[in-house]
Amino acid sequence: MLALRTAATGMAAQQMNVEVISNNIANMNTIGYKKQRAEFEDLLYQNVERAGVSSSAGGTIVPTGVQIGSGVKAGSVYRITQQGALTQTGNKLDIAIDGKGFFPVLMPSGETAYTRAGNFSVSPTGTLVTADGYTVQPAITIPQGATDVSISADGQVQATIAGQTAPSVVGQMQLANFFNEGGLEAIGNNLMLESSASGPAQLGTATSTGFGSLRQGYTEASNVDAVGEVTALIVAQRAYEMNSKVVTAADQMLATASQLKS
Repeated sequence: MLALRTAATGMAAQQMNVEVISNNIANMNTIGYKKQRAEFEDLLYQNVERAGVSSSAGGTIVPTGVQIGSGVKAGSVYRITQQGALTQTGNKLDIAIDGKGFFPVLMPSGETAYTRAGNFSVSPTGTLVTADGYTVQPAITIPQGATDVSISADGQVQATIAGQTAPSVVGQMQLANFFNEGGLEAIGNNLMLESSASGPAQLGTATSTGFGSLRQGYTEASNVDAVGEVTALIVAQRAYEMNSKVVTAADQMLATASQLKS
């Protein structure tokens, strides 16, 4: 019975939907996290009677035909890159991107990864690094003995050193843009890699055309909407239950058919 297999695909699809929603809810407080959305596609159809074929010698045609679907499959899990709220932290090394762009980060493997999480720190040598110790690109070193650090909206980093009256420029932050941000490959630790789907990284400075501005002392919160995710979770759960009822109904029909006596 086709209904058994069709309902099974629906249950599998809604299980994946719940997994995506649960990941969004789990990352509600993850800095720079972008929520994901599962998208589905219908499967192949069985043409019992094809639309448009001739139905008589008089030239009449079948107007709609008979097509029976075979279920659903996951089409993609799309990342929604909507801006998250900016949260003031008071930490001078916390930097939020207000608008488009990613911070380039040098991985231990030598690859360049990209992140929206701007909760930075300094290494023992004063280099600006991520929470995992990966160097922000281009490398910026805060001089030892610096009493203050300021980062402008366009990414210029200045440090005030004891004994000096004027701050010194110690670096210039860069941002990376992608034609298709949804095509970036997430690898965990708030990092993403360039892929053939995302297109190559386009580097530039903050506030320039196509790039957002930087906000010192802020971090970007996750863009997960708790109410929306809980609502989506309820809908997915109910859809799963309905598909399971189809399996039960199909099983009962098969049981009835198997009990028929001649």
